[in-house]
Amino acid sequence: MRAESGKSLLVKASQESEAAVETRKIIHIDMDAFYASVEQRDNPELRGKPVAVGGNKERGVVAAASYEARKYGVHSAMPSVRAAKLCPQIIFVRPRFNVYREVSHQIRSIFFKYTDLVEPLSLDEAYIDVTHVKKGPPSATLIAKAIKEEIKNVTSLTASAGISYNKFLAKTASDMDKPDGLYVILPEEAKEFIEKLPIKKFHGIGTATAEKMIKAGIFRGSDLKARSLEDLTQRFGKTGKYYFNISRGIDLRAVTPDRERKSVSAENTFDHDLMSLTDVIDKLTPIQKEVYRRYEKTGGFGRTVTVKIKYGDFKQITKSHSSDEPITNYEAFSESINKMIDESILKPEGIRLLGVGISNFVRKQSDPVARQLTLEF
Repeated sequence: MRAESGKSLLVKASQESEAAVETRKIIHIDMDAFYASVEQRDNPELRGKPVAVGGNKERGVVAAASYEARKYGVHSAMPSVRAAKLCPQIIFVRPRFNVYREVSHQIRSIFFKYTDLVEPLSLDEAYIDVTHVKKGPPSATLIAKAIKEEIKNVTSLTASAGISYNKFLAKTASDMDKPDGLYVILPEEAKEFIEKLPIKKFHGIGTATAEKMIKAGIFRGSDLKARSLEDLTQRFGKTGKYYFNISRGIDLRAVTPDRERKSVSAENTFDHDLMSLTDVIDKLTPIQKEVYRRYEKTGGFGRTVTVKIKYGDFKQITKSHSSDEPITNYEAFSESINKMIDESILKPEGIRLLGVGISNFVRKQSDPVARQLTLEF
């Protein structure tokens, strides 16, 4: 019975995918080393040198690394101390998110010249559905080239573009020829491309999952495709269905400009470890104010507040508090945080990072049942 349901799912998904192949043209634009490239653009002394945005040689985490730094193995989310050991000549610069946001707006305005179906994923990447366009040729490849050229002319920055008939393949394609790349996966090429693709290069399969797959004998797309839906679901839970589909080139997610916000968060790494509750509260206040400022801009209604704490030994904990009603004012938000912050969070190692987030959004304030939003694969 289970095998029968899996087969039915494959047939249905294949039929829907074939219809999508005939109509959809999706571009994924990904700016090249965005934060670091902006800093190199604005400061000629940084050009051609290894640059890390965020942190310093003693503290913090790398938010972005230039390609010169990446040659040494430096990457985003890496502790700055580790980055400095890998690349002793690395130059750390403070992030300027107000500048990055301004540049991001410039880039998005270029996208909207061609279509209203723009789905930003972050400041430096977005999906664009150009099946039907406002201007330009009916070729997704030519449109991607035009967008890349205009981005370069307007911002003096380079972008990489991936083009295909669904989000998974477009995103995967944009990583194939970086920096300043343009890679196309045609429908008739998708099967062979996926089967040869190393499992570590699959979008949506992280490092830990890839290692788990390799231990299970799944090295490439062809190995993943050979596994049944039941086997993948048993090994990876609900995400197994996503792996089952993408190994066959199936991804029916639409480009959605009004993609709902799932969470809002901010964090900060400190120059000195926090040892007292007074210090924690003092440093936490500006973070929670910034989170609430962002939260108000979303127009959404969240129920869960989370506090993230990373200690001097890099061990990390999170504490969450959920309320029956959505958070509608700063006082309720602050009260939720206060319930989680007391002497019990202190450790001899001290606290090097604090973060705050709001999640568990509901569609509107009057929803009788709140629910955790998840990615739909």
